[in-house]
Amino acid sequence: MTEQVYFEDVNEGDEIPKLVKNCSTQQLVMWAAASGDFYQIHYDKDFALATGLKNIIVHGALKNAFLGQLLHDWVGGQGAVKKFGCSYRGMDEPNQEIVCRGLVSKKYREGDQNIVELEIWTENPQGQKTSPGQAVVTLPSRNGG
Repeated sequence: MTEQVYFEDVNEGDEIPKLVKNCSTQQLVMWAAASGDFYQIHYDKDFALATGLKNIIVHGALKNAFLGQLLHDWVGGQGAVKKFGCSYRGMDEPNQEIVCRGLVSKKYREGDQNIVELEIWTENPQGQKTSPGQAVVTLPSRNGG
């Protein structure tokens, strides 16, 4: 479990700790079953190649879930993920690192909440942002407010 992050310790421009994932083809099949996304480009290499892809590709919604894990892990037990989402702008392959990253873009108080807005994204091994997005989270204050 990560140490609790507090609103006072966060500054605009800060990068949050990255999360590195590496999907196996088995995980893609399990995700297909759990999500109901059975499009063969995610688990059938021959089918994927026949569509012009160079390999099977990771589900976009799975990368979105990884970004949710990144945020959930960062805000800790006293924080909350209020809203997040991403766009699918690039393809990631199984058995390669998918690096989930985030950057604090804005922080402010609204009523009794400590709001932090972030730019979030996944990166492929070449450093390309494949799933850029945004998030809004709340963090606890060190003084309880």
